[in-house]
Amino acid sequence: MLILVTYDVNTQDKEGRKRLRRVAKKCMDHGIRVQNSVFECVVDPAQLKLLKKSLLDEIDEKKDSLRIYNLGNRAKSNVEHYGAKTSIDVEGELIF
Repeated sequence: MLILVTYDVNTQDKEGRKRLRRVAKKCMDHGIRVQNSVFECVVDPAQLKLLKKSLLDEIDEKKDSLRIYNLGNRAKSNVEHYGAKTSIDVEGELIF
């Protein structure tokens, strides 16, 4: 399934900047950054549960915000992209 992970981490102090880097790294481990704090991730239910737990363990719920949108298995047809960054097929073939 395709999920969209968005976050807003308070970076007013050193700890916040560290949290921001850790949250971004965890998201990069599971998906593709499509905007500064927005990631598209293709996961199965077990991976989603693990990702959600790891992100919730990182954020400070009194200062930060985390949103996870489940776009489902047929989300590709529901996503429209306009603008400078090229759209990436997160379920397509990966060639090195």
